[in-house]
Amino acid sequence: MEFLATREGFASFGPYQTWYRITGDLDSGYTPLVIIHGGPGCTHDYLDAFSDIASSGRPVIHYDQLGNGHSTHLPEKDPAFWNLQLFLEELDNLLDHLRISNDYALLGQSWGGMLASAHASRQPAGLRALIVANSPADMRTWVEEANRLRQLLPEDVQQTLLEHERVGNYGAAEYLAASRVFYDRHVCRISPWPDEVARTFAQVDADPTVYHAMTGPNEFHIIGNTKDLSIVDGLHRIKVPTLLISGRHDEATPTVVKPFLDLVPDIRWALFEASSHMPHIEERMACMGTVVKFLDESLAR
Repeated sequence: MEFLATREGFASFGPYQTWYRITGDLDSGYTPLVIIHGGPGCTHDYLDAFSDIASSGRPVIHYDQLGNGHSTHLPEKDPAFWNLQLFLEELDNLLDHLRISNDYALLGQSWGGMLASAHASRQPAGLRALIVANSPADMRTWVEEANRLRQLLPEDVQQTLLEHERVGNYGAAEYLAASRVFYDRHVCRISPWPDEVARTFAQVDADPTVYHAMTGPNEFHIIGNTKDLSIVDGLHRIKVPTLLISGRHDEATPTVVKPFLDLVPDIRWALFEASSHMPHIEERMACMGTVVKFLDESLAR
């Protein structure tokens, strides 16, 4: 693989700092692709694979959302501080800082896809294409499907989860081990987890401020302030070419992603048969090829 130059920096966001990394050259003439990580409360690390796309000539920008990774951490903030509008403003600020707000594409994974879709629904003039990867449009549907998937876990695993959730003992070793059974089926099916996935989860464990405020203790017990979040009403306003990505074993089940398919006018769906929530890792080459083909077909450059 050819060597691709990277550059890191910080965008001032009010009194805070948003860390970013550019792979490739923003002056290449290609529309840059901005990668938006999930959580809320994860980091960019588990999405490192999307740097591969820069080999096609298109610059790729990763960033850590406020409160996470290399960006400013704010463990003292009230949970209400962390909300969709905050992260929409941070994204706008980053686009302006990088001077790409007149020409860019977005790829949002999981929560990042909700954020990217909410941004796209405002019809920003510079957005050229959207990729929604493994994302919910409505968190109540996500929880309903998570509960359905939980019922397919071994009975002893289900009971362990329920017993600890009744008393709020989310840090117990038994609860974490039972949660991992769900994760290994529906989040990342590669064992052991690749280093970039492990790095993200280690950073969430080190500072779970945003994750706990907005999500909860894990991917399927959603008790944070996004539990009733829905972006469904704005999906019909997305007017750019859109690619939906999901995995056959994904916690973002076909029911979860259905609103995108029903409501976004110009959308196509890539379902990865050997993947769960991370096709970019579980079927890396196929996923990257799908994304590059979509961008090449959707963008003038």
